[in-house]
Amino acid sequence: MAAISSTHCRPYSPLQSPSFAPSSSSSSSSSSSKLGHLQRVSVSSVPKRFLAAKVSSLQSQKKSVPRMQDGPVATTVTPIENETPFKKLKDGLLSVPSSDECKDAVGFGINESDSTVSITVVGASGDLAKKKIFPALFALYYEGCLPKHFTVCGYARSKMTDAELRNMVSKTLTCRIDKRENCGEKMEQFLKRCFYHSGQYDSQENFAELDKKLKEHEGGRVSNRLFYLSIPPNIFIDAVRCASLSASSGNGWTRVIVEKPFGRDSESSAALTKGLKQYLTEDQIFRIDHYLGKELVENLSVLRFSNLIFEPLWSRQYIRNVQFIFSEDFGTEGRGGYFDNYGIIRDIMQNHLLQILALFAMETPVSLDAEDIRNEKVKVLRSMRPLQLANVVTGQYKSHTKGGVTYPAYTDDKTVPKDSLTPTFAAAALFIDNARWDGVPFLMKAGKALHTKRAEIRVQFRHVPGNVYNRNFGTDLDRATNELVIRVQPDEAIYLKINNKVPGLGMRLDRSNLNLHYAARYSKEIPDAYERLLLDAVEGERRLFIRSDELDAAWALFTPLLKELEDKKIIPEYYPHGSRGPVGAHYLAARYNVRWGDVGIDQ
Repeated sequence: MAAISSTHCRPYSPLQSPSFAPSSSSSSSSSSSKLGHLQRVSVSSVPKRFLAAKVSSLQSQKKSVPRMQDGPVATTVTPIENETPFKKLKDGLLSVPSSDECKDAVGFGINESDSTVSITVVGASGDLAKKKIFPALFALYYEGCLPKHFTVCGYARSKMTDAELRNMVSKTLTCRIDKRENCGEKMEQFLKRCFYHSGQYDSQENFAELDKKLKEHEGGRVSNRLFYLSIPPNIFIDAVRCASLSASSGNGWTRVIVEKPFGRDSESSAALTKGLKQYLTEDQIFRIDHYLGKELVENLSVLRFSNLIFEPLWSRQYIRNVQFIFSEDFGTEGRGGYFDNYGIIRDIMQNHLLQILALFAMETPVSLDAEDIRNEKVKVLRSMRPLQLANVVTGQYKSHTKGGVTYPAYTDDKTVPKDSLTPTFAAAALFIDNARWDGVPFLMKAGKALHTKRAEIRVQFRHVPGNVYNRNFGTDLDRATNELVIRVQPDEAIYLKINNKVPGLGMRLDRSNLNLHYAARYSKEIPDAYERLLLDAVEGERRLFIRSDELDAAWALFTPLLKELEDKKIIPEYYPHGSRGPVGAHYLAARYNVRWGDVGIDQ
């Protein structure tokens, strides 16, 4: 089967979805915020990886298109008659440009040789930076996805030289299995672009020194700056204040990637957002949830909106329940101190799983523009019922001996209080009160120290009414239920469970899978989620990042539950390390006539 597009990476354009540089004054920040609304009708707001191939018309208009200092390009949007949102969305999904078209599309505006991108990893000595961020940046460099002129700067409190940073980073860099050519040479070239600056996170003076070092490497070009905050959330605002006032770009864009957790509840999240917006506009803040960058999650909207067979089925009329399952086969292991302050509900359910749910359940967006997609996600979140304690089961893993090996309990971790009631497992039933999903249970399950590692979406369809083959399945009609499974990780796959006749003279039925196994279908190694999200941040593409009103709506669902769990000191149900989790999760599902899809014989 021929691929729709031959391009793997979107070439960098210095004008794609620019943000506004932070201001040291609130009046300037307010002005930038107002100007930001123009991005809805700008060429730059169209998602780059789905940019329709109409480059010639763009180029013919470029001389008459005004451009502001920070880069948004205003143009006139001409409505197309007799075109439905679904048709426009489908056309957008399939209009993927070829390599030559991409090169033409970025041929207007500031010449790439006149601009540079400086990527500063704040907290460069931490595990996230070493294991994920630097390797992702190298992968983008290897693929040719970063601009011609770029600099990577590590910033942390640790004393370190440029050579020591390069040595630390080099130990974590790898080339893809299918990309081994000139790997060592590429690593050397990448490491030459990596530099280090030591400083405090709350020191404007240290950030001013960083600014001076960045300018030396920028060489007088238009400077675009991206700061990745790989630091604890309690110092986010200090770091943003110093970066904004002392190290922001004077003639290009400045953007900041913020890692979760985004607060512990509605109140702390709102305070964090308010603190960040003292120095940044909303368009400059990129709240990252790396699960939204995973291949199968991004494919979710493609699967639904570009395949006619799925969209008509995507409602309460045909879907009986939807399950979002996340499990890890290891415990906290060194993260006990951090984890005990948040728990599995805040760590996984309120962000990763809820974001996937919103993408799954949203209505067809007007377009693939970031704001149109995020608007639909917010509508879903605002239509959901706040979680009730009666619809939640919590658990905590205990010590267990298996095969002569003893696995520790959660409270055996020295950084965890012995009397901790923090859940390491949670299952919940959620409901969306709108016309499409009224009455359909959306079940979430997330836990640590379980029997397997997986993340998947399971869509269980309704039983066939008046099924003439019921007698062939016996009394267990669930065995005859069609189920769509989207396995996010590991071993990515999409498969549909159908009923099929076993070859032979008799009439014996079994359950078979129509299977799209990514490893078998695609020879290329799937990019890490951080690669996609870092590239989107450089390009100013916000579809996969969380907007502040999304965050508010998400916390509004979970905050009352979290407060009740903590105020009432609810004791979690204990489950053995390496088991399938608390029995209570099965009772919760059974209450809504649901069976967890990951516990059957033929998972």
